[in-house]
Amino acid sequence: MGVMVQRTLTLGHSPDPDDAFMFYGLAHHLIPTHGYEFQHILQDIQTLNERARRGELDITAISIHAYAHISAQYALLPSGASMGDGYGPMLVAKRKFSRAEISGLRIAVPGTLTSAFLALQLWLDRPATGFNHIVVPFDQIFQTVQSGAADVGLIIHEGQLTWRKEGLEVCQDLGIWWGEQTGGLPLPLGGNVIHKRIPTVERKVIADIIASSIRYSLEHRPEAVRHALQYARNMGLELADQFVGMYVNHWTLDYGEPGRESIRRFLGQAFAQGLIPQLPELEFVA
Repeated sequence: MGVMVQRTLTLGHSPDPDDAFMFYGLAHHLIPTHGYEFQHILQDIQTLNERARRGELDITAISIHAYAHISAQYALLPSGASMGDGYGPMLVAKRKFSRAEISGLRIAVPGTLTSAFLALQLWLDRPATGFNHIVVPFDQIFQTVQSGAADVGLIIHEGQLTWRKEGLEVCQDLGIWWGEQTGGLPLPLGGNVIHKRIPTVERKVIADIIASSIRYSLEHRPEAVRHALQYARNMGLELADQFVGMYVNHWTLDYGEPGRESIRRFLGQAFAQGLIPQLPELEFVA
């Protein structure tokens, strides 16, 4: 009875420096995994959101927006959050546009299940059907704006640090806006979830393994950043380090009460405005 059966779990995350940094300890077998094997599946966040809707992965990174669609199947893990603490997804364009102007322009967005897209709908105060948007892969948003195929781009990931090189202007940082709306709460962007088909007692063990991977990276920052660098598109060490710091920090180890409150408000407001189908129970693995 004492021998644990080796179990392989699928672990979905995006090929970004922050996720790579988080899972460094796990990917390199530097922390105990109590008999679990993790099969890392690297896909962009929109794809992971769609796979989570189909319940395909055991553990996955998702957009907090997508959680509203999958909460019947998945529970939130207490660690692995990406929070925009005074910064977040940005609207960029060749020149500054006002909110009123933007609501009439064509906006390139990185996927309709992303938290950035939900924040955009809250900011514009209108549902997706109420403005003109085109979905393009997040790493093609700059060129979509440059080519004129869209007037405005909704930037996530490292674009938040590299937009100056593109010669664009920031019309609005949605993380700053959210902080102003909420008395300084961070904008909830991403989280990790675990499928409810995994027994409750195992979920707790797995939650601890993931938290210890994040803690390991924070404690071995230089090595973990070097590992993450291979996923940093057009970023040197310094920029990658800055980016990792934006999205892997004390919020990532545990949402804490302010982080949970921020998710409640983000999804609560979205539900009140008819932007999500239901208000999910916030079920965290304790």
